[in-house]
Amino acid sequence: MIKCLIIGSGPAGFTAAIYTSRANLQPVLYEGHLPGGQLTTTTEVENFPGYPEGITGPELMADLRKQAMRFGADIRAGRVTAVDFEHYPFKVTIDSREEVHAESVIVCTGAYARYLGIPDEKKYAGLGVSTCATCDGFFYRNRVVAVVGGGDTACEEACYLAGLAKKVYLIVRKNYLRASKVMQKRVFENDKIEVLFNTNTVGLFGEEYVEGAHLVEYKGEPDERFFDIAIDGFFLAIGHKPNTELFKGQLELDDEGYIILHGRTQATNIKGVFAAGDVCDPSYQQAISAAGSGCRAALDVERFLLNRES
Repeated sequence: MIKCLIIGSGPAGFTAAIYTSRANLQPVLYEGHLPGGQLTTTTEVENFPGYPEGITGPELMADLRKQAMRFGADIRAGRVTAVDFEHYPFKVTIDSREEVHAESVIVCTGAYARYLGIPDEKKYAGLGVSTCATCDGFFYRNRVVAVVGGGDTACEEACYLAGLAKKVYLIVRKNYLRASKVMQKRVFENDKIEVLFNTNTVGLFGEEYVEGAHLVEYKGEPDERFFDIAIDGFFLAIGHKPNTELFKGQLELDDEGYIILHGRTQATNIKGVFAAGDVCDPSYQQAISAAGSGCRAALDVERFLLNRES
């Protein structure tokens, strides 16, 4: 019987492991299909407190992992493939073959950024392609960047980058912005932002880093036009998808698939099951906020188990 089972190994999962270990809850953490989470695919991280000179994503996650292990967290390779939260104690299946039972669970399965699906996105990942303007915008001071998307997130990121970059292209595949009126107004009134409507990205180019994008206007129509723009950074802002397929029908999810929290805690609709990190955060999606929610979830678990015993 596991006292606290943690599913996922990003900043939220490892922070939860640190706190539950120090509380002598002997947590077991399963790392999942991407040990360390999304940050392991990030090059430089400069906005995580405690690293004044910055640190690479893989190094940061290795530090968090070591800290959790130092306090006795049992970190295991393996992917959770099925859960049963309807009966207590909870039953969790690992890699479709091993079953474990837990008195409490913290779900930290994260979310992943949506991509366009063009091969160049992977080729230039960390070399000009980014899914987080807040994380990487600093590197593009006084340079030219492009943001893909037409919703509130894309407009917010374009405005944020306009405060840093020399010029921002906003690439929108439709002939209008889906963003709220106030966000549209901010975009249209910003002299640094040029909106390219009816435009799709078909490729990126550059020797080592991104140097430009291949675009097509009015794709598939009689007046279709191909052209290139010179850019230093390419930001995707077409949304994230939380890793919650596993929990459908058991945990309460919002329309986008994020886990809904109850009260001023990290509690889900199932007593004893908690969530932390990007899997329940459609708004911030930062490593530090994920770590903070991992701390809160661990404290919630401690209270939950204490109340069960009393």
